[in-house]
Amino acid sequence: MAQTVDVRPAPLRLFADRPSPRLYDRVVEVLRVRHYSRRTEEAYVHWIRRYIQFHQHRHPRQLAESEVNRFLTHLAVKEHVAASTQNQVLSAILFLYEHVLEKPLDRIEGVVRARSPKRLPVVLTVDEVSRVMLHLSGDKWLIAMLLYGGGLRLLEVLRLCVKDLDFERGEITVREGKGDKDRVTTMPLAVIRPLQEHLQRVQAIHQQDLADGYGRVELPHALNRKYPNANREWGWQFVFPQEHRWTNAQTGEQGRHHVHESLVQKAITQAARRAGLTRVTSHTLRHSFATHLLADGYDIRTVQELLGHKDVRTTMIYTHVLNRGGRGVRSPADALPRRSDEH
Repeated sequence: MAQTVDVRPAPLRLFADRPSPRLYDRVVEVLRVRHYSRRTEEAYVHWIRRYIQFHQHRHPRQLAESEVNRFLTHLAVKEHVAASTQNQVLSAILFLYEHVLEKPLDRIEGVVRARSPKRLPVVLTVDEVSRVMLHLSGDKWLIAMLLYGGGLRLLEVLRLCVKDLDFERGEITVREGKGDKDRVTTMPLAVIRPLQEHLQRVQAIHQQDLADGYGRVELPHALNRKYPNANREWGWQFVFPQEHRWTNAQTGEQGRHHVHESLVQKAITQAARRAGLTRVTSHTLRHSFATHLLADGYDIRTVQELLGHKDVRTTMIYTHVLNRGGRGVRSPADALPRRSDEH
């Protein structure tokens, strides 16, 4: 059964006596012209909507720096959002004024900043990863193996197309990762055969979809117009398609989107609990990938490239569990002679 998906954002309905201005449509249009990710698009529209609702649905042109300050301070003081969330909200609002309304704001001062506590990533041992994997199967096991074996983010795995896998070279190409960057990472040898068998099953489903008049996938940016038939080609299909077809409410076309991330997150959480572990998420496997590579002697710049980090200082946080003790330093007390009465 096909699922109908309406991709159009809802109108603001700010003025009762006039047709609703499609501000959200314009925000989405500008974001896509600038090649922002769909996840960023969803976040920006969400926070712009919250900003307007906070100010009793006044149009953003009627608001200025002081109103932005009030909203950001409210999020930090009343809603206790994380510092990263507050920064994202500010980015969304600045984007609205500068690129959509073309009315850049002046300097925003006096904002109460959300606190940014330093947190170390949760990292599993190799044995703990193995125990989690024992409680996963099928496509969930494959996805988890790519998270751990290639250091990918969850959405990066789910958005993989068939053409992004190079079995001969043992490489995975991540397209439009965080920061709209492409990168190449390693493909675990342990997944090659199971992944090839998985793709044979997916291809059979795709062939049946084509025979039924469907088999389309959503292409990035303007590729649909440039290559009208590419969305039916095998290479562009998702490696992990969802079970049911979706229907584009605007065109009536049907196809298969990728598996929803919540299904994978739930499967990994349940597998971790069965393995006797807590606080394990899909991102924990990526953290473990980085830490285990550094422990195996790979240089930090190589790990940085595989992870797609912009700044090596982000990668350096994984050195906290290397070797033993704090910062991997051997305590001088361990060099003292042992007492004769020690057992």
